[in-house]
Amino acid sequence: MTNNLMNLQLELPHPLTPPFPERLSLGSLGKVHFVGIGGAGMSAIARLMVQAGVNVSGSDRAESSATDSLRELGIEISTPQSAENIVGVDTVVVSTAITADNPELVKARELGLRVLHRSEALAATMDTSRVIAVAGTHGKTTTSSMISVTLGALGADPSFAVGSTIAGYDTNARLSSCQQGSWFVAEADESDGSFVRYRPEIAVVTNVEPDHIDFYGTADKVHEAFARFVGSMPDDGVLIACIDDAGARDLASRTSDAGYSVITYGESEDAHVRLSETTSDGVVCSSQVTWDFTVGEQEYQGTGQLVLNVPGKHNQLNALAAFTCGILAGYDADSSLKSVTQFQGTDRRFTLRGVINDIRVFDDYAHHPTEVLRALEAGRTVAAGHSLYVLFQPHLFSRTQEFAKEFAQALSTADRSYVLDIYPARELPIEGVTSELITEAGFSEVHYAQPEEALEQILSQARPGDVIMTVGAGDVTSYGPELVERLLKRAKV
Repeated sequence: MTNNLMNLQLELPHPLTPPFPERLSLGSLGKVHFVGIGGAGMSAIARLMVQAGVNVSGSDRAESSATDSLRELGIEISTPQSAENIVGVDTVVVSTAITADNPELVKARELGLRVLHRSEALAATMDTSRVIAVAGTHGKTTTSSMISVTLGALGADPSFAVGSTIAGYDTNARLSSCQQGSWFVAEADESDGSFVRYRPEIAVVTNVEPDHIDFYGTADKVHEAFARFVGSMPDDGVLIACIDDAGARDLASRTSDAGYSVITYGESEDAHVRLSETTSDGVVCSSQVTWDFTVGEQEYQGTGQLVLNVPGKHNQLNALAAFTCGILAGYDADSSLKSVTQFQGTDRRFTLRGVINDIRVFDDYAHHPTEVLRALEAGRTVAAGHSLYVLFQPHLFSRTQEFAKEFAQALSTADRSYVLDIYPARELPIEGVTSELITEAGFSEVHYAQPEEALEQILSQARPGDVIMTVGAGDVTSYGPELVERLLKRAKV
């Protein structure tokens, strides 16, 4: 087969052009030290390695609930980070967030230790598993979690590594009791182009939109990176893509032209797995599902009802990908569709923090304009005619600069949105880039505020039946419990 996707050559900051790297052997890593072990992705890999019997240590800038839970697994964790922590170590794992002057990374290089990117370490934990990798500008955490739950309910005993704690599993990472030939579900982070390392048998792409422009430079290079991700599959790999998204649709077309099997899902008439007749009742959402596709010589056709206890049409679409993965994993369609309904959510994806006097407080990780819009649409559905109030924290100066108007448009779907200062994460400030780029975009529902002012404004306006949401990838999540506590105090007065 002539693989046109494999022949793509790009000038990305990372030289991730074909041929794609093979996975490292887990047994060759020796003692592994994680720099920044408390991060969602890093902690997941550390958990997997411990379960596989690898000697693991780690460090972070400060203590957190993540470091506490990792210590319970017997991992030695140091805070803050220091060169003195690199003792008796064979391999050091870092993420893109770790800067070149980090003292532990500097020490590791001085000692000539093996230094792996987080993606290389995750690939090593996959070992001999059959891999399902989920990529997308947004929706990949929920979708990879849904696939993990679906395969678990089907009895497949999957391994998984996702970006958030899955309800029912109470963890973001788990190793199968039988790795040889078992399924491994991985959330494939596109932010630095490293997601070509997983070599998935099944690649799921929820959408392809411009993001992480600080790394890629242009939207075109974002699209080409996804093409290379799909190109990293073996020749008999299968792409499952959401045809409703223009970027994913284009990728599906190019992948099919390159000779791969492609299964599309969505509301579009030409989707292989189609969603229709969606209805909502509070947090419960249901749809009709129709499927008609062929893989190899096997033909699949049928209809069924999909019911989820998580709101939003976007989650119904995510569930179609999970349903399709169940079929490709060798299970019958009816069992796969039933197993998807076992999904009860994942942390910080429209997570209910509390209900006081019939005022519900939800928390969501959304930090891209499309994600914010989908989260607020779910909030509107649950509010069912009552008011929706939002506390939003932009994530990254570069993302705010790129999408200020789009954020404003998404936030304007609430009755009142309050925008906090930008959460800088891994970036230095950009001159002239502040939250006011969003709040001054011309939408009367969107206002800039400091945290205390925003909380007071929301609390003074919220009435029974209303929905309050804290939204963003930064520390805005801490205000959810605070809102619940203040609502409780107000209710006692």
